[in-house]
Amino acid sequence: MDEGAELATGGRRPDRFGDGLFVEPTVFVGVDNSMRIAREEIFGPVLSVIPFDGEAEALRIANDSPFGLAAGVWTRDVQRVHRMVPRLQAGTVWINAYRTINYDVPFGGYKMSGHGRENGLEGLREYLHTKSVWVEMSGATRDPFKLG
Repeated sequence: MDEGAELATGGRRPDRFGDGLFVEPTVFVGVDNSMRIAREEIFGPVLSVIPFDGEAEALRIANDSPFGLAAGVWTRDVQRVHRMVPRLQAGTVWINAYRTINYDVPFGGYKMSGHGRENGLEGLREYLHTKSVWVEMSGATRDPFKLG
């Protein structure tokens, strides 16, 4: 808010949670991508509204971040989805939804948002050390340093 963002709604700690770390769902307006509130990951119910004109500008704003955990696109235009998803630098992209999770599907970010993947086969592979083994089964032994 020091940089000009305006609190539109929320932002208070609900009384019923005492001194906990809970905050009401919060919306800020008047935000641009140079502001700290738009540049840092906030793990809470906080929405920073950044206006844009067209897909190209939306992609530029979305990708102008050191983070890339997730992105969301709200549209009825399936062609827009197919244009934007490959160009969004995020590990997960939700279309007309947010925070849908299935533990059989890999989850993880791009850039500074995590290392590797959790869940699914890709997550399991994080714990494996792959090894290749070759075995001569013909009974013949060969000197690997001798030609012929």
